[in-house]
Amino acid sequence: MISAWSAAAVRAAEEPLLAAGAPLMERASFALATHVLRDVAARRGPVRGARVVVLVGAGNNGGDALHAGAVLARRGLAVAAVLVAERFHAPGRRALERAGGRVVELFAAPAALDAVVDDAARADVVLDGLVGIGARGPLRGLAEEVVRAVSARVARRAGADVAAPWVVAVDVPSGIGVDDGTVPGPVLAADRTVTFGAAKPGLLLPPAAGMAGEVTVVDIGLELAAPPAVRRRGPADVARSWPVPGLADHKYTRGVVGVVAGTVTYPGAAVLTTTAAVRTGAGMVRYRGSEAVGRVVLAARPEVVTAPGRVQSWVVGPGVPGGPEASRAGEDDGLDDGQHERGRAGLAAASGRLAGTAGGPVPAVVDAGGLGLLDGLPDDRVPPWFVLTPHAGELTALLRSRGEDVRRPEVEAEPLRWARRAHELTGATVLLKGGVTVVVGPGVAYAQGDGPGWLATAGAGDVLAGVLGSMLAARSRDVVEEPALAAEVAATAVLVHGRAAHRANPGGPVAALDVAGAVPAEIAALLTGP
Repeated sequence: MISAWSAAAVRAAEEPLLAAGAPLMERASFALATHVLRDVAARRGPVRGARVVVLVGAGNNGGDALHAGAVLARRGLAVAAVLVAERFHAPGRRALERAGGRVVELFAAPAALDAVVDDAARADVVLDGLVGIGARGPLRGLAEEVVRAVSARVARRAGADVAAPWVVAVDVPSGIGVDDGTVPGPVLAADRTVTFGAAKPGLLLPPAAGMAGEVTVVDIGLELAAPPAVRRRGPADVARSWPVPGLADHKYTRGVVGVVAGTVTYPGAAVLTTTAAVRTGAGMVRYRGSEAVGRVVLAARPEVVTAPGRVQSWVVGPGVPGGPEASRAGEDDGLDDGQHERGRAGLAAASGRLAGTAGGPVPAVVDAGGLGLLDGLPDDRVPPWFVLTPHAGELTALLRSRGEDVRRPEVEAEPLRWARRAHELTGATVLLKGGVTVVVGPGVAYAQGDGPGWLATAGAGDVLAGVLGSMLAARSRDVVEEPALAAEVAATAVLVHGRAAHRANPGGPVAALDVAGAVPAEIAALLTGP
């Protein structure tokens, strides 16, 4: 598990240590320099003579960068520090100069920008220490100019297949939203971020997570009293929490998944969802749909049962037409093969509001066309054991159907904010799909970036719905009783789904059915460890 704390929580943990004279900057800068040396050695072999350009701002991150530059200079690297602000960490500058490093006062001679950019683009390493966790909003002034110019030059070199510098962000890439992962202006994308004390939410959350590179957390002795703001599940978490069946288990104790997915127009969604649920380990999968689609499902997955019966989780909506707005308008009447009626019944049973339902409420995955069916529940409120799985466009429609004046670009720019708003408005756990998927439940948030870009393909969401439905069924009672558990299970499903995509065809394109096929081997690998 990677846990990330807000900037305020980190600063609060630093205050008593600083008051006691703890050498936090020395710890941070030495660790930063150590990681830079390792990266240089891995990339070019001998570290002596490697060129390092340090971009230095006015805050403590600039001081960390200067002191790290001094350590690097003492190891024989050629270090040049570029000061972009008249206010800088004077002891750090003195340490760098004593170690033989060079200092460029760009704030006093802005006309030297082109030369600075050229040096940075040709360096082996660029250290980004322009701003720290106290910064808010986009970069401004000379810092903005430097980042725009260096980013453009590095991109040109990379596009021309010319060696580009290895960019290391100090604590956070300058210019990202530290607490929310927004990207309000230019950011120098990092290959590695060395962050101090604890990860920051912006390093895990989209869209900024894509600019942080590999995140390395350095322990500087902080004791964080507040709960994490954002979490990311890891392989070890899966091994600890996966419900492995024992010899006394049978198909009903392992979890039965009810699936309302697909129509005659989109039968593939039913095949993908049921296949993923079967291959994730469900004790039984019950398919609810038209007879014609049921025959297609059985031809692909003869294990699936088409007879009604008790289930321990529902998956409603993959491949079913409609959404929040279409359902209200009745635009897809007659095109749903009766799946809207089946889906509403499943959701009513899952919520525990259907009279005569045996066994009580159960978790539900609500995807695609199922999202519009939530209006059938009282007050448009649903329990936290319902996991909504929209992409950005579907979340936008859901929010607008509940009175929010929001557009898709805004959701994509601030996914955590809008996933939280959807959770507040519906009561459900919200899984917002994307390159980094955000999951928000009662008091918890996760950000999972486990899959390759190739996973953005038709049917991948149907597979995820099936994986999640199977996982929820296996822990059905616990998920209903523990409000935050649905989010944890959902984040784990995203991890398994993403890693299965890597396994299906490492480094290359994947098809959704291949991802479902790779799930069993990936689960086995996660459970047995490296």
